[in-house]
Amino acid sequence: MTHHIAPYKALALQVTTEAVNSCANYASAKEKMMHALSRIGKQIKASKAFIGQDLRLVVLPEYFLTGFPMGESMEEWRDKGCIDMEGDIYDAIKQAAIDAQIFLSGNVYERDPHFPDLYFQACFIIDPTGELILRYRRLNSMFAPTPHDVLDKYIAIYGEESLFPVAKTAIGNLACIASEEILYPEIVRCLTLRGAEVFLHNTSEVGALTATPKNIAKLARSIENMAYVISANSAGITGYAIPAASTDGHSQIVNYEGVKLIEAGFGESMVANATIHIEALRQHRNRPGMANYLSRMRMELFTKTYQESVYPVNSLTDKKPDRSHFIQMQLGVIEALKHKGVIS
Repeated sequence: MTHHIAPYKALALQVTTEAVNSCANYASAKEKMMHALSRIGKQIKASKAFIGQDLRLVVLPEYFLTGFPMGESMEEWRDKGCIDMEGDIYDAIKQAAIDAQIFLSGNVYERDPHFPDLYFQACFIIDPTGELILRYRRLNSMFAPTPHDVLDKYIAIYGEESLFPVAKTAIGNLACIASEEILYPEIVRCLTLRGAEVFLHNTSEVGALTATPKNIAKLARSIENMAYVISANSAGITGYAIPAASTDGHSQIVNYEGVKLIEAGFGESMVANATIHIEALRQHRNRPGMANYLSRMRMELFTKTYQESVYPVNSLTDKKPDRSHFIQMQLGVIEALKHKGVIS
């Protein structure tokens, strides 16, 4: 039996990312990360003081502590731009959630002792007691390893349930989406079918004034899954030659009917906050009619098509990769799609 969940405020906090690429080593990168966490922790507490004590959920952008690799080898980035699954950095993130008494979501690059030659991009959710209640490793990435690349070993260690985790909490059933995975409806649907009601989208994306693929997808994913999407973008990334504001703006909250409740402009901002009505969402999902898409799914129709994958699984098992691996894999998949007649 589910308990009644009172409406509460959620915030997609738009903060500047300070890239660690110029740091000489992990020690200097860690110092920069800890400084960023101190700044962000203060911003969270100040935002809650302004928005109200019913602010219970805060979502941070993709790789908010480090930025992304720009020319570093996989080994260099693993040693400098990735954090351990446990340790000082995560302890500081957990403390930020405790101090503000919120559920906190973010995205980092993680080292995993089970895969010493790799790293993963991970989204997390931490509850107000400081417990890490969800860890989701990005499943589809262009230039980084994913669990799919070592799938058999990954499942043997962490289990099937680790691929699509959903945290059932006092503020609803929460799940994470990493950045461009908002463009892959299958990932979001798999999480929905495990009960997800609120999607926490940690992203770092272009701040264009035109309709972007990701911003279109946020509306589509909310409609087809009858779920909230809370999408936090960066307020620019400093430390690269790339103009800092290229990934800036449009943090937003979309409700379960695809209605954009709020959207931030550019720069560091707490504007993207809105009220989350879980009980209204649940009522919507229980209402018969054409708009109840979840009740109208006929999954058997799609099973055979989706079993015919063309992207090879376990491609990094027992292999120490470099970044050229990923483009070579993509070229191979393009040829396979041509052979199948999917593309010409």
